[in-house]
Amino acid sequence: MNPDPHAWVTEHGDYLYRYAISRLQNEDVAADLVQDTLLAAWKGHASFTGQSTVRTWLTGILKHKIIDYIRKEVRDRNLNQRVENDPTSSWFNDNGSWSQAPGAWSENPEALCQNGQFTAVLDLCVSKLPEHQALIFRLRDISGDDTETICKSCNISATNLHVILHRARLALRKCLELNWFGERFSK
Repeated sequence: MNPDPHAWVTEHGDYLYRYAISRLQNEDVAADLVQDTLLAAWKGHASFTGQSTVRTWLTGILKHKIIDYIRKEVRDRNLNQRVENDPTSSWFNDNGSWSQAPGAWSENPEALCQNGQFTAVLDLCVSKLPEHQALIFRLRDISGDDTETICKSCNISATNLHVILHRARLALRKCLELNWFGERFSK
């Protein structure tokens, strides 16, 4: 096939644009994806075997461009929504560093665990966690179960386990700062 992008635009441009608009409902994105489609077709014209019409071939390329665009938008949207809905996001700057770095606790953790008042406050804080976080925190940090066991029983990946534990620990830290350490921690 002898590539003629001008002919492709003349013969198929309007069709491709309408096709993209009907799926994306956004004129600017549709125009960009049609342009990307034509560029990809021009670069890959040697792979066109002629087993379909040029319009079908171009539409196939456009479909893949649309799918890639939608996947990227969903990933980005979900990431932004997760960050906005994450109760710990206020603790960090836009670059991911601490807004205000937490201070060190001076109390001995083993001694705290022997203190009935502290364990009551800790239980209260754990009960305020989302159910899934509380379960995973209890399995890992209270019962001492290993990563593989928890991942299998909760049907999650090791990475997801560590994210859940991180969020649970941050929330527990905040709760304990408010309900146990109070002024002693802020010094």
